[in-house]
Amino acid sequence: MGAAQEQTIRTLIPARIDRMPWSRFHTRMVAALGVAWVLDGMEITIASAVGDVLRAPETLGLTSTEVGFAATVYLLGQVTGALVFGRLSDRLGRRRLFIFTLGVYLVANGLTALSFDYWWLLLFRFIAGTGIGGEYSAIHSAIDELIPARYRGRIDLAVSGTYWLGAMIGTASTFVLLNPDLLPVNVGWRIGLLIGPLLGLAIWGLRRHLPESPRWLVMHGREREAEVAIREIEEHVLVSGKELPPVDERKVIEIRPHGPVRYRDVIRVVCRDYPKRSVLGATLMISQSFLYNAIFFTYVLVLSNFYGVSASDASKYLFLFALGNLLGPFVLGPLFDTVGRKPMISSTYILSGLLLALTGWLFKEGMLTATTQTLLWAVIFFIASAAASSGYLTVSELFPLEIRALAIAVFFAIAQTFGSLGPTIFGALIGDQAHPEPTRLFYGYLFAAAMMVFAGIITIFLGVRAERASLEDITPPLSQVGS
Repeated sequence: MGAAQEQTIRTLIPARIDRMPWSRFHTRMVAALGVAWVLDGMEITIASAVGDVLRAPETLGLTSTEVGFAATVYLLGQVTGALVFGRLSDRLGRRRLFIFTLGVYLVANGLTALSFDYWWLLLFRFIAGTGIGGEYSAIHSAIDELIPARYRGRIDLAVSGTYWLGAMIGTASTFVLLNPDLLPVNVGWRIGLLIGPLLGLAIWGLRRHLPESPRWLVMHGREREAEVAIREIEEHVLVSGKELPPVDERKVIEIRPHGPVRYRDVIRVVCRDYPKRSVLGATLMISQSFLYNAIFFTYVLVLSNFYGVSASDASKYLFLFALGNLLGPFVLGPLFDTVGRKPMISSTYILSGLLLALTGWLFKEGMLTATTQTLLWAVIFFIASAAASSGYLTVSELFPLEIRALAIAVFFAIAQTFGSLGPTIFGALIGDQAHPEPTRLFYGYLFAAAMMVFAGIITIFLGVRAERASLEDITPPLSQVGS
């Protein structure tokens, strides 16, 4: 190690961040970074909505299984991107990565819109997925490291919840783009895939003006740059008319940067130092990923095959479903900072699982219409959306800063590997029969519900009380002296 890595740094930067009041800087940062979730929500909504259209002979002529597999490929791309770019985010910084990964997504998704056959579609859906997967790890790390502790839970959930704002934008657009009376069937879906890149370009400049995480800088021995970054943020707060409370000098921490983290260090932290947290994070992420990917990617297929709803009319139902998902994290989010992480995470997982099982039974018995099915799902996912968002919050909070992005990436990858099976499995359960059998699909819903309930029970025993606490108090950095 060099001298810069061996020296001990005494710093108050975490305390200076956590004592800040909310300001326009924080709002601007959340808007610039949270667009990743908006883009992903829009992507998956449009992909789900066009799934039925892509089965038409005048488009790509896909089967239901091929539509489901295309969704699986996109999710596998997210896994790859999360692992590759998550590692780079911990080594090179949050800022470089959340700029680069947005660029990867923009280019790949634009090329996806030009797909002329199934393999072209799969290739660029995979690359676009890598960009979004990389966004998740860099962005969650940056947001959690820059948001004051007392706001972290609600803001993290709200940012994840904006996925459904993207879903609503995607739904509104497909209502027009997939209407054969307005656009040719082989044109509308291509235009829909270009909406995300246009939105991403609009936010590109705003991201370029965001600072690097001062926490990341100081933990990597770049004390002078960290001081410049934190002063810049403090000046933004003062300019917005807010007062900065005094810093509690007792919260000073000593840092001795130890250089790049090796994979064996990651394995030691995850498996030996924090095994219970690892089990908790994996359980929460896997269960919510399977639930969402299985149901949302095949939502239009269910409406079409079981209720006779056309692809263009399905947009109306998707809009209501997305609205319930969007409201959940915003309405319930503050409770994760006040009532606490353990009770809120466990209750939202268990309750959404039980309600899904009940709704699945009503579906099997033929007691639902397209409207009542959507209303019940909107209620279920009002709760499940907050639960799913809290999974990302959990894995971001519970591991040291030096491996935070990679930890998010690893658990995201594990979750999406399992979750990516959902669309293919549920697509096969739906099938291409003239008269599809609801009982087969019911068992799929029942399995997803059981996973959610199990995750909620695990949280009761392994959950960590992280509400309103500094990240360094929850999990000391690897470079902190005495940790």
